Amino acid sequence: MHDPKTLALRGTILSRRGALLHRAALAIGASLLVAASAQIAFRVPFSPVPVTAQTLAVLLVGALLGSRLGTAAVLLYLMEGAAGLPFFAQGTGGIAFLAGPSGGYLFAFVPAAFLVGALVERGWDRRPLAAAAAMALGGAVILFGGASFLAPLVGMEKAIGMGILPFLPGDLLKTALAALALSATRRRSARARE
Repeated sequence: MHDPKTLALRGTILSRRGALLHRAALAIGASLLVAASAQIAFRVPFSPVPVTAQTLAVLLVGALLGSRLGTAAVLLYLMEGAAGLPFFAQGTGGIAFLAGPSGGYLFAFVPAAFLVGALVERGWDRRPLAAAAAMALGGAVILFGGASFLAPLVGMEKAIGMGILPFLPGDLLKTALAALALSATRRRSARARE
């Protein structure tokens, strides 16, 4: 027969293990969501970077999982793609893709997820305009990260013309969709708690 302290310790260990497994499953699931969103992609004639649904997925991952777990999920996605899994745009993968024109956007996913997660943790998801502002800031991080990666290759003026301006209309739409999805998720979550 086990004493109560031993049973309590076992319960704590099992509880922590369960929480760790839950967080790992969330990160893996979120990395797969970002990978799936990369397959919704099309090329535009005026940029070497395809338009994808990844910005939407990355913003939601940061908002829903928070700054630390959201960042971990995005890092996991980058590692999966770099390892050769066909997780980057249009089924590509491999470390060389990170050095290409899309590399800056991909690397910028990490601080964007962190920023959006941190803002949501500070309550920016409680009001629709604040949620939209958090998403817009995350989207701006991605666009400027991508353009800064392109700038040494083509010059800053061309980088803005090829790496930011063509993506603004779509990113505004993705930002709005992310903010709406976040608000809907929060409302459902609040109803479920009641």
